[in-house]
Amino acid sequence: MAVDEAVLVSRIHGEALNTLRLYGWTRSAVSVGKFQRIGNEVQLDNCLKDGIDVVRRITGGGSVFHDSQGELTYSVVSNMEDLRARSIAEVYARICSGLIKALSDLGVTADFNEGNTKACPNLTVNGKKISGSAQCHRRGTVLQHGTILAKVNFERMFTYLRVPWAQTCMQVVGVAKRKITYLDNELGRKISTGELTQALIDGFKSAFDIELIAGFLTVHENELVEKLRSQKYVTNEWNFDGKTTLN
Repeated sequence: MAVDEAVLVSRIHGEALNTLRLYGWTRSAVSVGKFQRIGNEVQLDNCLKDGIDVVRRITGGGSVFHDSQGELTYSVVSNMEDLRARSIAEVYARICSGLIKALSDLGVTADFNEGNTKACPNLTVNGKKISGSAQCHRRGTVLQHGTILAKVNFERMFTYLRVPWAQTCMQVVGVAKRKITYLDNELGRKISTGELTQALIDGFKSAFDIELIAGFLTVHENELVEKLRSQKYVTNEWNFDGKTTLN
C-alpha cells in the first residue's frame, strides 16, 4: 500500500510517468477501505492467530482478502487528462477496459458493472464477480487498484473477513460461491501468475494503444515508501482509526 501511494505522490509532482503496477502479496493479508471500521469487517482474532496482516487502504471500497496463492493485484496511477475520462465512473470504465481485454485474450468474457452507493464498479463473468477495484483522487491524478482472482478458497477467505449477517462461516461461503468466480474455474485449468501477468500487460497496451516501459521505483520513491510504511501503514492510528499525520 505504501508503494501505491508513493507512486501516486510521484505522479502528482511530475516525478513519475503514468504507471501500471502488477504485484502479489508476499503473505496473505486483508485490506479494508479507507472509510471502513476494521472491527466490522475483519475477524481480527483469526488474522492474529494465523499471521494474516491487516492494512487500511487510501482508496474506498470494501474489505478484501488477498490470498498469496490466489490473486494478482493491479494498480494504475494516471493523470486524469491522459485517461480522457470526464467522471469517476468513466475512469473506472476506461481502466477496466484493460482488464477486460486481458481476460478476453485468455478466453474469458467479462462485463463492466458501474456499481452503486454500496459497491465500487467491478467486473463479472456470467453475473459472478471476478475483479473488484477502488480509487483515490488527488490533484487531478487517480490511483485505481484492484484484484484479479485466479483461484479462490472461500472457506479461507471468510475465516478472515467478517460478514455481519452470517451466523457461520459456511453460511456465507454458500452465498459467495453463487456470487464470485475465478479464472481457474472459468478456464477449466490452472493459470500461472506469469501467464496472467503477461495477459494484463498486453491487455493494457492494446486497450490504451500505448507502449509500456519496464521500470523500478526511484531512490526518492523508495525513501517515500519507507516513510509511509513506518509512519502510516504499520500504525494502529491509521489501520484502526484512519488517522495519520502524513498526507
